[in-house]
Amino acid sequence: MLDGGPTGRQVLRKAVGGQRRRVATASLLGMAHQGCEALVPVVIGVIIDQAVATGATGPLLRWLLVLAALFFALSTCYRIAARITDGSAEHASHGLRLTLGAKVLDPRGGADKGRLPGALTAIATGDATRVGATAAAVTYALSATAGLVISAVALLRISLPLGLLILLGVPPLLWLGHLISRPLEERSEVEQERAAHASGVAADLVAGLRVLKGMGAEAAAVSRYRRTSQDSLAAALRAARSRAWHDGAILALTGTFIAIIGLVGAHLAMRGSISVGELVAAVGLAQYLLGPFQLLTYVNGEFAQGRASADRIAEVLASPPAVTAGTTVLPDPVTGRVRLRGVTYGALRGLDLDVAPGSLIGVVAGDPAAANDLLLCLGREADPDEGVIELDGVPLTELDPDDARRAILVAHHDADLFEGSLLDNVRAAMAPDARDAGPALAAAAADDVARALPQGADTVLTERGRSLSGGQRQRVALARALAADPPVLVVHDPTTAVDTVTESHIAARLRLLRPDRTTFLVTTSPALLAGTDLVVVLDSGAVGARGRHQDLVADDTAYRAAVLA
Repeated sequence: MLDGGPTGRQVLRKAVGGQRRRVATASLLGMAHQGCEALVPVVIGVIIDQAVATGATGPLLRWLLVLAALFFALSTCYRIAARITDGSAEHASHGLRLTLGAKVLDPRGGADKGRLPGALTAIATGDATRVGATAAAVTYALSATAGLVISAVALLRISLPLGLLILLGVPPLLWLGHLISRPLEERSEVEQERAAHASGVAADLVAGLRVLKGMGAEAAAVSRYRRTSQDSLAAALRAARSRAWHDGAILALTGTFIAIIGLVGAHLAMRGSISVGELVAAVGLAQYLLGPFQLLTYVNGEFAQGRASADRIAEVLASPPAVTAGTTVLPDPVTGRVRLRGVTYGALRGLDLDVAPGSLIGVVAGDPAAANDLLLCLGREADPDEGVIELDGVPLTELDPDDARRAILVAHHDADLFEGSLLDNVRAAMAPDARDAGPALAAAAADDVARALPQGADTVLTERGRSLSGGQRQRVALARALAADPPVLVVHDPTTAVDTVTESHIAARLRLLRPDRTTFLVTTSPALLAGTDLVVVLDSGAVGARGRHQDLVADDTAYRAAVLA
């Protein structure tokens, strides 16, 4: 793999090369199958000349046994080769999915930049499958080529002109097939790109369905998806038409070529240059050649689509990381002192902030983009363009992203739950030697949620926790973040769907659960802000005001409007 990432050709070569043993074994068996199939018309020709024409019974039985052995060998080789070939394609595509998964899950990030989650899913499924299919296509290509060579040798023994006709005619035919496949490759790439985008839009709309309904924006969402879907359909139809023209053109070329072989064989038989049995063998070989040619047509199309998909996979694998990986080690234990000096990123403009260990600090941002960019920087999903963020005196940019995120856990507002029990969701981020999740459940008021469920905390939740209400999901997600017990916890709007009384209980319990841990509450909830040590107000990406919640409510009109509105 190159420093800038692999090319599409390298992705394709690696996918096939990784299955070299399976491809080699299947190719040998496939060649044996094609060879036996090519010899069938030759043996039939021999039977006609040595047994049927002479009326000899012994040679007839002997050659019939040879014919039966050929059919047994070709059927056995075909079954085993097909099984291994399909396995090579599946293993190759699975390997690509693992590689893509590793890239997407890389702590440094970058693979998802400019791509919807559904688009990445489409690349990891459709494109990986198409590239994996090229491993099978190699087996088919080698098998078909072996069939052509054996047919040419047999025809050379029958007649020199027929053999030379195949040997000299096949290379130009293959070259023309390659030229014909180029439009298919280009349109296949566009087709996959549009299909991936449509999948991404669909996944995005489904994830935000409740929000869209709440806003009354269903019509706009449907219109957007309809346009995207129609673009995808148009690209698919263009690719299908290109595939049809490709297959039709190749079939016409091969049909013409086979017809020429048959005519030449018939002409030689009429002149007496070959016997009746040899003519039958030649015609049979000409008909047999249709199979390898159709196989090569299929291989051409698979490689054309595989190359297009390989280019798309290479783009993902070559995506630059969003953050760098440092090697500095944090002090043990981590006290949780956080300092921001001149941090500029997105909506943040020269942000300065100093948070003492064990502090419970509130952050109020009038601009949601500023809050989001602060979360990205603290969670090392992005590095500041300017300035530095330090944890216990160590810049986050000098830490490995995994180490930084274990020390600073950012719980986003839109945190998802997974399918499993409520308790398993809460324990997901806990250390193996951690205590029970009871205190975290109680602090987030998620124990009330558990008591309301049929099997309590062992109740299995549906995908994304959709069996819970919005407020219940928020409480379980907050309990999960609290149960992780990181030195620094950053929570973004954890109680927007929770009733006021429950929110007050959560605010009171947060300090009790994390007395010696640093906690950021990025929120505009007055109940949560009232329990903090300090509130920092972000204005135009920098600190506009700071103080205790009660003082800011009394003295700052803008703060009062933002928090109490």
